[in-house]
Amino acid sequence: MDLIRKTDKKPLLIMGLLAGLIVLLFFISLNTGYIRISPLDVMKTLAGRGEANDQLVLFEFRLPRMVIALLIGAGLAVSGAILQGVSQNGLADPGILGINSGAGLAVILFIFYFQGSTASLGTFSIYMLPLAALSGGLLAALLIYVLAWKRGVTPVRLILVGIGVNAAFSAALIIFQLKMNPNDFMQATVWLSGSIWGTNWKYVLAVLPWIVILIPYAILKARYLNVLNLGDPVAVGLGAAVEKERRTLLFLAVALAGACVAVGGGIAFLGLVAPHLARRIVGPKHQVLLPAAALMGSLLLLAADTIGRNVLSPSEIPVGLVVSALGAPYFIYLLIKVN
Repeated sequence: MDLIRKTDKKPLLIMGLLAGLIVLLFFISLNTGYIRISPLDVMKTLAGRGEANDQLVLFEFRLPRMVIALLIGAGLAVSGAILQGVSQNGLADPGILGINSGAGLAVILFIFYFQGSTASLGTFSIYMLPLAALSGGLLAALLIYVLAWKRGVTPVRLILVGIGVNAAFSAALIIFQLKMNPNDFMQATVWLSGSIWGTNWKYVLAVLPWIVILIPYAILKARYLNVLNLGDPVAVGLGAAVEKERRTLLFLAVALAGACVAVGGGIAFLGLVAPHLARRIVGPKHQVLLPAAALMGSLLLLAADTIGRNVLSPSEIPVGLVVSALGAPYFIYLLIKVN
């Protein structure tokens, strides 16, 4: 009995450690950047007793993008964990499978036809972006599922079809980018590579409801992911409505990925790496895997944003490129290991 209790406490301790690392990195990130602010001045500013310049830098520039990084990191990580559980495929990821590119294409089409400029999005349009991204992500998921179906969906077919759909949507993205004026083209290119530069509190409010509602709901559905991993015959034998729960979980994964893409662009590999790292430290049980993956995703994306802001300061590296540089070797390792 004592051994069981100790085993149950281990994931909680690990998640507490991850949360502590996030808090520590959060304050380090607040101090660093092109304009450096000492830890004491950061504390004074957060307490409302800082100088006007420090308040401007922290509250209008750094804090919004850091909160966005935490939200997007959690959303993409949970989306990837759900996709890996539903497909029973350790290589599944919303970026690799084409869901991110489908959501990105929908956002570009929304901007191209209804706004005319990526720099002139109004408040209402910012809140509409996640809905546009959701429609594109759902279209990509539907195409993947239909094309991969052949007396069932095998992990290998899912990955291959997903890569093909991703390539098709990426080509369509380039076509519409070429129709933009040069300034909008450059902004769209940076955004699609994965960038949280230029975000403000409106973007935080746009993505926040999606994250705080969908992630807890996904955790409530975690037991179905555990059952699905046993295989469809066993899941049916245990009384689970397999197809209904699979569709619900896929919708949650696509909605999370779409909302994150709408604000942060195409950040690839995060949804692949974060669940794998979380699985290594807390185990495969999805009740603890999903929250651990959310914390791991937030930690990784916040770290990537901090690196991107400081390595070539005053220039910035899009956070998506930093994540890809770290995640691509891990993806190749997993691909070799799986095969």
